[in-house]
Amino acid sequence: MILIERSQTDPYFNIAAEEYILKNTSGDILMFWKNAPSVVVGKHQNTLKEVNIDYVNKNQIPVIRRISGGGTVYHDEGNINYTLILESEHRETLINFKEFTKPTIEFLSTLGIEARFEGKNNLTINGKKFSGNSAHLFKNRVIHHGTLLFDSNLDILENIINHQTEGISDKAIDSIRATVTNVSQRLKKKISIDEFGSLMKSFFIDYFQIKNKRRLSVNEINEITQLAEEKYKTWKWNYGYSPKYSFKRELLIPQGLLCIEVQIKNGIIETAIISIDEVKRSDIETLITGKVHDKKELEKILNEEIPVGAFFPVSAPDQDSLD
Repeated sequence: MILIERSQTDPYFNIAAEEYILKNTSGDILMFWKNAPSVVVGKHQNTLKEVNIDYVNKNQIPVIRRISGGGTVYHDEGNINYTLILESEHRETLINFKEFTKPTIEFLSTLGIEARFEGKNNLTINGKKFSGNSAHLFKNRVIHHGTLLFDSNLDILENIINHQTEGISDKAIDSIRATVTNVSQRLKKKISIDEFGSLMKSFFIDYFQIKNKRRLSVNEINEITQLAEEKYKTWKWNYGYSPKYSFKRELLIPQGLLCIEVQIKNGIIETAIISIDEVKRSDIETLITGKVHDKKELEKILNEEIPVGAFFPVSAPDQDSLD
């Protein structure tokens, strides 16, 4: 196994790096990394359903879709991310969350913390979640990655997760809400995240008996940067890739009762049924059909008499969540 050391904190680059390294290297690999504030959604999730879009736009927090499944997570400088890439001829045995999280549990025990594996892919302390994990298979390789809340801003995390999804109907994978905690709150002796990260890295190096380390080459950095630009920074991937969904809403506006029903596929509004006080508004239907289901884009084409926000779920966070 090789340890690839990465110092980049750009979330677009870091999420792209996982895909690039999975598909363009060989052998077993371990990586630790940190992101600047960002929201990362699972591959099969509906971004509009999972994220408080108004909040992230207002606070300029990037929203990025990863290639693995699972739920939505919040990253910041108080969060440690770790990635394990393994390969085997027996592809069916590669995904094993309990085995993947074992070294983290054993490491925390050296600091006097009793962590447990619960559910499908979570780690908890006294019933509170501090780590979510996901995986993705590619040929005979698997990428396992996990988050670890050490000293993250849980207030921001609370505001980012969207708990009001009324009106959206889909078959997307929903995040499972859970009460969360920071590992730093459970330590008997206070240490910085850098000290904690260094201890964790050393433990993993010994656990996996890693002898070789390296950094990304200039060519790898260039290739990953290109992948980030062409895929991970695009609306098409981060929002448009969401599974097909429908959105219905009724809203009282000055002109009367506005009723909306739209069908969206690949981020594009395929069909729309709009009425105000039971009067069909085919003019509005024509305007938005074939357009992307995005506030900024709809603002460019909708008359001011129709509130653009009516075409999107209301964001109203009410509890700490992580998945």
